[in-house]
Amino acid sequence: MPDATPQIEIYTSPTCGYCHAAKRLLAQKGVSYTEIDVVAHPDRRPEMQRRANGGRTVPQIFIGGTHVGGYDDMALLDRRGGLDPMLGK
Repeated sequence: MPDATPQIEIYTSPTCGYCHAAKRLLAQKGVSYTEIDVVAHPDRRPEMQRRANGGRTVPQIFIGGTHVGGYDDMALLDRRGGLDPMLGK
C-alpha cells in the first residue's frame, strides 16, 4: 500500500524545546518529515518567514504545503481531531 502521508516540513533550531516537542508528536504519529534547521542554514530563515506569513519563531510546520503554525497550533489541531486527517491517517 503506498504511503499517503503528505510532505511535512518543519523549520527548527537545535535549542528550541517546542521544536523537539513537535518532532516527538510527529514521530508518535509515525510520519517522516523534512527538518530545516534555520541556525545551521540561516539563508532559509527568510523563506520560512515568507511561507509562514511573517512568522519569525520556530517551529514553523507545514503539512502538504499548508501552514499549520507552531507546536501549540499542531497540538491543538491534534486534540481537536484534525491532525490525523491532514497526515492521511
